[in-house]
Amino acid sequence: MGFSPEDFSLQGKVAVVTGGSRGIGKAIAVGLAQCGADVALASRKLPDLEQVAAEIQGIGRKSLAVAAHVGRVEEIRNLVSTVEREFGRIDILVNNAGTNPTMDQAIDIEERAWDSIMNLNLKGLFFLSQAVARIMREKGGGNIINVASTAGITPDILPVYSISKAGVIMATKVMAQQWAQYNIRVNCIAPGLTKTRFSEALWGNPDILQGAILGTPMKRIAEPDEMVGAVIYFASSASSFVTGQVLAIDGGATI
Repeated sequence: MGFSPEDFSLQGKVAVVTGGSRGIGKAIAVGLAQCGADVALASRKLPDLEQVAAEIQGIGRKSLAVAAHVGRVEEIRNLVSTVEREFGRIDILVNNAGTNPTMDQAIDIEERAWDSIMNLNLKGLFFLSQAVARIMREKGGGNIINVASTAGITPDILPVYSISKAGVIMATKVMAQQWAQYNIRVNCIAPGLTKTRFSEALWGNPDILQGAILGTPMKRIAEPDEMVGAVIYFASSASSFVTGQVLAIDGGATI
């Protein structure tokens, strides 16, 4: 059989990317389209999504923007049924949507902040994956890629975010183990500090930025585009015997 560069092609595949309007999600969505996939985008605000959808259509791929709060199960159902109705299938799911509304330390965290983080980062990710996996099972398989964080590997200055991302890593392993029988592979990337609007409260703080750089062997933080290659690998047949794995993309920070 042998390896072929075509193994990285996503031609004819349909992908769903949550949190696809900016940052890492946008970079991944555009990268998937460049490798041949049609891409459905989801986030809470439609206007930003529509701009990314137009960019993907400019590449020559189909794209659909769907406003959805992935932390709400009824909106997950609407998202999945809308994409299935439009494209007929879902081959790739990238669970990128995430939130962290507080910089409070563990001793001060309030229940409302805990619920907000867990609902989107973990509960929503699980139930969206479940809904998509049911479609993938009918169609013969697929690939799910979760976006965790190095904060889920090593405790971060964001305590509940760290706990939620550790949960994402375990969810990846559980889903990979249970859904392999349906030809569904589930893998995970764990970005280090990345220069996005989402994480600006961190890299925009000179002390936090300096600490991150000092703790990273490559002496810098990541750019969103640096997450794309790993996702393409996990989404494609190039990784056909890989499941349940977590790849830290962090310049060596977790070494």
